[in-house]
Amino acid sequence: MDAVERESMEYDVVIVGAGPAGLSAAIRLKQLNADLSVVVLEKGSEVGAHILSGAVLDPSGLDALIPDWKERGAPVKTEVKEDNFLVLGPQGKLRIPNWPMPPLLNNHGNYIVSMGNVCRWLAEQAEAMEVEIFPGMACSELVYGENGEVKGVVAGEFGIEKDGTKGAGYEPGMELHGKYVFLAEGVRGSLSKIAIARYGLDADSDVQKYGIGIKEVWDIKPENHNEGSVTHTMGWPLGGNAGGGSFLYHAENNQVFVGFVTHLNYKNPYLSPYQEFQRFKHHPDIAPIFEGGKRVAYGARAITEGGFQSIPKTTFPGGALLGCSAGLVNVPRIKGNHNAMLSGKAAAEAAYEAIEAGRSGDELPDYDKELRDGPVGADLKKVRNVKPLWSKYGLVASLVLGGIDMWAASILGRPILGTIKHGKTDAESTEPARRHKEIKYPKADGKLSFDRLTNVSFSGTNHGEDQPTHLKLKDTDVPTHINLPKYAGPSQRYCPAGVYEFVEGDDGAQRFQINGQNCVHCKTCDIKDPSQNITWCVPQGGDGPNYPNM
Repeated sequence: MDAVERESMEYDVVIVGAGPAGLSAAIRLKQLNADLSVVVLEKGSEVGAHILSGAVLDPSGLDALIPDWKERGAPVKTEVKEDNFLVLGPQGKLRIPNWPMPPLLNNHGNYIVSMGNVCRWLAEQAEAMEVEIFPGMACSELVYGENGEVKGVVAGEFGIEKDGTKGAGYEPGMELHGKYVFLAEGVRGSLSKIAIARYGLDADSDVQKYGIGIKEVWDIKPENHNEGSVTHTMGWPLGGNAGGGSFLYHAENNQVFVGFVTHLNYKNPYLSPYQEFQRFKHHPDIAPIFEGGKRVAYGARAITEGGFQSIPKTTFPGGALLGCSAGLVNVPRIKGNHNAMLSGKAAAEAAYEAIEAGRSGDELPDYDKELRDGPVGADLKKVRNVKPLWSKYGLVASLVLGGIDMWAASILGRPILGTIKHGKTDAESTEPARRHKEIKYPKADGKLSFDRLTNVSFSGTNHGEDQPTHLKLKDTDVPTHINLPKYAGPSQRYCPAGVYEFVEGDDGAQRFQINGQNCVHCKTCDIKDPSQNITWCVPQGGDGPNYPNM
């Protein structure tokens, strides 16, 4: 494959990923200089195809980028009118009053949105400014210049057969070169992972931490709907098995976005984040919301949870990491879209200044400085101890100590506990199965809870069966020789799409099977595998989920 000859196209800035970070960068570049050539490459079949509906949006990023977004008809209309924080037990709940909550957790002025639709709208704004947007263009490689800088990406390679050979319809793709390349791929992006390793960008940062967010969209009965209501829960069903919690957002048109986040530093390899989510919906205070309703979409994705101390160096020769590729989620707020947009804006401004000065292919230190010292850093510094407190001391201690620390940050401008380290990676946190009991989960009832494969059919995911799997094993013996006997084969439980199975062969031996066509691109396997033996790569074309426009 190294000898493939490809045509190339030249741009001022090449952006990988048409999420809020990448599109914001494209728009800001054109605002600064309409003559700049900017291209956005999106692996989904269309903009928003890989972004499942349902988020609470802090509009600060949108305000900074497009101040008149309301007049332009942005799909940001359902303002939060009610905020609920619940701690669940098996049969009841404890509501935490709003008044003792740190001010930064207040959702006043925020909106319940479909981020897929927000990104589609941002793409329309960008295209009106003559940004070129190419969906269905998976970027499979970084292209390097003579001095080792990133000078572009390979996009649109098609026709590689299952055995890795070039088929009759092989298309080599193109090299898209830029003075600067922005990686806005989202969490655990494959090119971002390569750039971080190649340039040692995480040498001075803490380990990155992650959660898996699993989400469903429901149409519910009008009498069960409360438009503008936001509810977050903690406690049951996870209890002491893992950190995490749920969210329920009542959007317009009698829709509810319901999801469950499980922190991936859990110890028990028998735990299934998917099954914990399904169990959650049966809680007596939750189930009535969905009575008589129907689930209309399903999806999952990893979430960066490391916070400020885990942000790697975000610039490298020839480019930068944007949004979730850099890990900019505010964990206690469960929000990252505003920071993604602000990072795109800041990167664009740094690249514009560099290009105006006649530079290219070098680093953009002004971007990294703005990210840490500007509004993104201010947002993340205040909450940087919440996640490590939860991981080290559990839910109750994190509520008390984390709350005090956030209150201090709100008043003093900085946490009083300094900066607490995370310690282990999520993969290293997985303990041998012999230390834990197997968890018996109830069978899905098909009304409120569903088996994984049924739910996957509501993600619209599709992968060509004649292409090589995009889930690569470093060592094919590890799953059966190490992960199964030592960790009880956790991949068959942490995957929310039934991609991984252990199947008994004719000889009675266990065989590891990868059902890559089921993959919803959450990338949990790349993160949680205790042997770090699985690498998630982009599949060909626009394969993957095709979430509906909602």
